[in-house]
Amino acid sequence: MQIEWGMPPRPKRRRRQAGLLLAVFLLGIGGISAGAWYLLQRPSSEHVAPYDGRKNVIVFQGAVEEQSFLLENGEISLPFDFIKNRLDPSIYWDEPTKSVIVTTKDKVLQMESDQLVAYLNKTPVNLRVPVKEVDDVRYVPLEPLKKLYPFAMKLLADSGVLLVEKAGYAVQQGKVLAADDDQPQAQPIRSGPSPHQPIVAELPPEALVDVLGEEAGWYRVLSADGVLGYMPKEAVALAQVRQTALKEAAEKPEPAAWKPLGGKINLAWEHVVNRNPNVAEIPQMPGLNVVSPTWFELIDNQGNLGSKADAAYVKWAHNRGYKVWGLVSNGFNPDFTQAMLKDYRLRSKMIAQILHYAHLYDLDGINLDFENVYLEDKERLVQFVRELTPYLHEQGLTVSMDVTVKSNSERWSLFYDRAALARTVDYIAVMTYDEYWASSPVAGSVASLPWTEKGLQGVLEEVPAKKLLLGVPFYTRLWKEVKQPDGTVKVTSKAYSMKGAEDWIRERNLTPQLDAKTGQMFVSYVDPSDGATYKMWLEDQHSMAKRMELVKKYNLAGVAAWRRGFEKEEIWTTIGESLSRKE
Repeated sequence: MQIEWGMPPRPKRRRRQAGLLLAVFLLGIGGISAGAWYLLQRPSSEHVAPYDGRKNVIVFQGAVEEQSFLLENGEISLPFDFIKNRLDPSIYWDEPTKSVIVTTKDKVLQMESDQLVAYLNKTPVNLRVPVKEVDDVRYVPLEPLKKLYPFAMKLLADSGVLLVEKAGYAVQQGKVLAADDDQPQAQPIRSGPSPHQPIVAELPPEALVDVLGEEAGWYRVLSADGVLGYMPKEAVALAQVRQTALKEAAEKPEPAAWKPLGGKINLAWEHVVNRNPNVAEIPQMPGLNVVSPTWFELIDNQGNLGSKADAAYVKWAHNRGYKVWGLVSNGFNPDFTQAMLKDYRLRSKMIAQILHYAHLYDLDGINLDFENVYLEDKERLVQFVRELTPYLHEQGLTVSMDVTVKSNSERWSLFYDRAALARTVDYIAVMTYDEYWASSPVAGSVASLPWTEKGLQGVLEEVPAKKLLLGVPFYTRLWKEVKQPDGTVKVTSKAYSMKGAEDWIRERNLTPQLDAKTGQMFVSYVDPSDGATYKMWLEDQHSMAKRMELVKKYNLAGVAAWRRGFEKEEIWTTIGESLSRKE
């Protein structure tokens, strides 16, 4: 579409009349009635109602919507599908409670069908009209949405049109010219780009219109009272650009996520199974600034959260200057997870427990670790995170979530909507390990350097680097290969800490060699007693330094290590010095 800037030249009326008389004369010679020809060429004077007589029309930034709005007791309600398609793709319909859920960075609004009380961040809000369904169309009251969305919505009284525009929307305007220089007359707006199309409105000279496009010498225009149609280009002089005012909420900057002063996040997960560690036995960990203990877990299909939290651990961590991000997991149970995610009441129940524990134990953040989730729950998981995050931010907590690298596994990778999750939480930790998992039928590295970088690159396609933490392993696996009578090889593995792996190698007087394929140190050993072959790809200062190079190369937010207690003490120096280095 091209719009000619400036006023087009206006043809001389006398020249048009002379041309018309000549054409009539020539057509008369050809045997065609001049009167009939004139009538064919005469502009239509028929008047029709705009929008084919439709009522309650929605015009969104110059486009007519198929669905109309509902007007009841002077209150406007918008079709749910219009809101989802045009205003908020994240608006959510919760079927068990028959509720519309709207989430923003800092608010959660729940509106249950046929109820005149909604809940904004759990605070009751009175509605004049409820969410309701009419002729199989679900309608949502406009009033509570006005302050949540950066859109201007104006009901034009003369036409009954609802004009909806995003804050900051800009459009070229034009000024209507007089139809006759001597006796100024109104100019018609027609239903199509032709003088033979019927008239839908007439505008006086000097009236302003939005110029939306150009077609065959005609402008597509929107009048100030909401009528859409066409005017010839010579009837409109282009004027100023109109811009929808920015709302205060749209101008408010998003609060910055917490990050260490002058550095990157250096997080370690604290694996808690039955009891918390004896903090007196934990050595100094220079450079560490966040600990994430695995304390909270979904334990049933009723949204109940089990807790192993320890106030003494939090006090110890704070005394050392560490932030504490309590880990909340789904117990890796897809059925419990689905039951909770499907129902707003159960999601709210779990959220309430997370908030309670966060306050009770003086936590600084929450780390969400949802794994083994059904693919059909992908959107529901995002909705849960969207409903949880505003409350955590309200308490000043940092919100992070763990994801895997991309793969074709539905319940391990595909259920993560990484882009949507990253838009909601403060940080995403990518678990770049378990390339070869515990029960793998083939021996291999826990996280070879090429595999790690490739996985990182895939996640960076959907998650901004400033929000991404690189997951690093403090463990390795010792692989045992035993040849079977049928010629196959049985493979088993056992996880080793860095020190455990070092002791195993020393006991057998082995010397690790650099494996060019994985970028790691590697050992292989054949046991003379049973002929079994043992293999190990090491996690050590060499591999950790390489991983830190990736953090710098892609300018990531930091690292997240699984898990504290599996590392050698000097690893903290390797990580800390690398993350603090400026070059």
